[in-house]
Amino acid sequence: MTDIATTRMSSKGQVVIPERIRKELNLKPGSQFVVVGDKDVVILRAIETPSMDQFDILIRRARQQARAAGMKRSDITTAIAKMRGSK
Repeated sequence: MTDIATTRMSSKGQVVIPERIRKELNLKPGSQFVVVGDKDVVILRAIETPSMDQFDILIRRARQQARAAGMKRSDITTAIAKMRGSK
């Protein structure tokens, strides 16, 4: 069910998410969001830190894709060094 409510922005740019929406979405203090703004639309999307199991799956997929692309460990080391400005 889509829940609609109104809120106001404070002089510091803070917006309160109404209580019933916080409860419905199980939002807690410290919850993090991606904020997207386009013209007159602002979208908040809650994000969570992946669990270790989810992180392991992401790493496994990344390694599979790197192998499929023919990447080697040395390619990654070179790319990191280049981005850090050491080469």
